[in-house]
Formats: sequence, C-alpha cells, structure tokens
Amino acid sequence: MEDFNQSRQAGIWGRLENALYQDVELDALRCSVFAGPVLRDEDQHYRGYQIPVEYWKIILFERAGQLTARAFLLTQDLDRLQVLMALDEFRVYQVAVTEVEERTGLVFSAPVHDADDLVLTQSSSRIPIGETSEIAW
Repeated sequence: MEDFNQSRQAGIWGRLENALYQDVELDALRCSVFAGPVLRDEDQHYRGYQIPVEYWKIILFERAGQLTARAFLLTQDLDRLQVLMALDEFRVYQVAVTEVEERTGLVFSAPVHDADDLVLTQSSSRIPIGETSEIAW
C-alpha cells in the first residue's frame, strides 16, 4: 500500500494507518482500511482519463473491545495539472462516515455507522489536518 498511499512523501494520507498504530492502544494490533476515489462526472480529463479531485478512506479498529470507525477525505487542487502535472496541493480532512456515503453513493453497514462516534464540524468550517497528532482517534 505504500506506493498507492505515497507514504514516502511524508503526507498525512499515507501515514494514517501508521499514526493509528502509534497513537492508539489497539486490540491485537489489527485494523481494516477501506479506500477509493470519489468519482464525479465533472472530474477533469487528462490524457483521456478522468482524475478524481477527492479520495476517501475509512479505518476500522477495535479498542478496548469496541469497534471504532474513522473516516477521512483527501482533496487535491488540479488547477495546475495541465501545466505541470503537479499534484502537491493535497488536503486531508477528518469526516463522518455519512459524508463518505453522500459523496460516493456507497452504503456502509449499521455497525460501521455505530462505530463512528465523533461529532465533526460541517464541511464549510472544517480545517485540514496538518499533523497526525490532530486526528481524533
């Protein structure tokens, strides 16, 4: 997964799973990660392919016998794509599982919803995660 997450580039997105292992006392050190693109008809085309502006990730883990879910959204600024193919304008936000569902059309089971116990701010007032220490596990 390192190549897909580009964790060697020291971005938050690629370090989410490692941050979980470092910051949370997990039961049996196990987690499940679900991730994918947020596909939209209006996604920009580049060399015949559409490039998503957003990606999502949901991490499920057990802590103190309780299933916990944390959802994240990565957005990228593709305005400079045609000029430089520079994809360095990434921003990662912690979001609710329901927001991932709204953006993707996916539907997660009741246990995943029940495991998402954070109350998060609305997207208009949300601040990107700058460091893994800002994640609410």
